[in-house]
Amino acid sequence: MIQLFHVTKRFGANVALQDISLRIRRGEFVFISGPSGAGKTTLLRLMFGAERPSEGQILIDGINLNRIRRVKLDMLRRRIGFVFQDFKLLNRKTVFQNVALASEVLGERQSITRKKAHQILRAVGLSSKEQAYPLQLSGGEQQRVAIARAMINNPLILFADEPTGNLDPEITKEIMILFRSINLRGTTVVIATHSRDLLENTDQRIVTLNRGQIVS
Repeated sequence: MIQLFHVTKRFGANVALQDISLRIRRGEFVFISGPSGAGKTTLLRLMFGAERPSEGQILIDGINLNRIRRVKLDMLRRRIGFVFQDFKLLNRKTVFQNVALASEVLGERQSITRKKAHQILRAVGLSSKEQAYPLQLSGGEQQRVAIARAMINNPLILFADEPTGNLDPEITKEIMILFRSINLRGTTVVIATHSRDLLENTDQRIVTLNRGQIVS
């Protein structure tokens, strides 16, 4: 599903990632760990297609991101969900509108978009919050909205960048149960985190970065 071959990423003179080779199978659940500045976010952005590697090749579902045209890259990214640490919700839109927007941008009919938004908000336990605004929600609820938005188009892959970094331990457990349920439906899940608690209590594969290199 995801393959990286000798990938290096530079920002000017700074080497963010160096000689990364990695394979993530379809349907796998993988943690990307490492301290702040290890290159976790850069690695996710490369796999998402938001950055291009300075060297090396990246294949997503058999498609080489180095060779794909911009239009086709945009189409591929529609099949990928991304959950941000800081949620990136639109505060002037309701929960329902935030989630539905991800479907609307694909040109879905309004009736289909509404049905999908209702279904995914029910799945993440937020049916009663559809008409609330993000600032009226707790941090855990906002993160659930962000996950629902990432999932509405039934992506092949879900990336999450420190999705529990701002949450208390109890809410963190709930969010991780939600990610696990998403994975069990067949979605490949890749989560970047430096949380020791998450990593100590998992049986999923852990890829550890340090100073831009895979160390384990």
